[in-house]
Amino acid sequence: MQHRLPHSPHQQAAERGPVGPDVEARLSAELAAMVASARRRALRDGDRQIDTAHLLHTLLESDPEVREAFESGPQVARLLGYLVQRSIGYGLRWQSSVEDSGAVPTVTGDGWSPVAAGVMAAAYGRAVRRGDPFADGVDLLAALVAEPESRAVEVLGRAGVDVRELLVRLDGWRSGAGVSKPEA
Repeated sequence: MQHRLPHSPHQQAAERGPVGPDVEARLSAELAAMVASARRRALRDGDRQIDTAHLLHTLLESDPEVREAFESGPQVARLLGYLVQRSIGYGLRWQSSVEDSGAVPTVTGDGWSPVAAGVMAAAYGRAVRRGDPFADGVDLLAALVAEPESRAVEVLGRAGVDVRELLVRLDGWRSGAGVSKPEA
């Protein structure tokens, strides 16, 4: 039996704020398409909810600016390799569980894991702080990386990504300037 994920999810996690049409309406067109792709990926994988690993996977496949944030092409390839293994390897233990930070026990039926819902709201908050009405892929990546209890951070760590260093690079992101690469 396949689970159906709604196209306009609503999330009211007490500490995270609203997610759903309000936040989804504030995504760039490119990011909205990526979220739709993550939704399809979750459905195809047999997962009940979109989690942060689905979002990371879609960002890496679809957004050249997100790929630019990583140290090298081989690092991105390694990350994609881990994410592809999700349905046949270590990710199987995720299929029957809800991604949750543990802060507030939550079981939702809205199509978003509690952590992914918080990350979506944080991505929009990042866009607002820089004066943009729409969140983009780099905003979402920064929000994913900043959530230490996320499945995305687990995958990043397994692939050898220094999450703190990546977050510093992303925090330095400026509109049109790209991601600052570390000095060699």
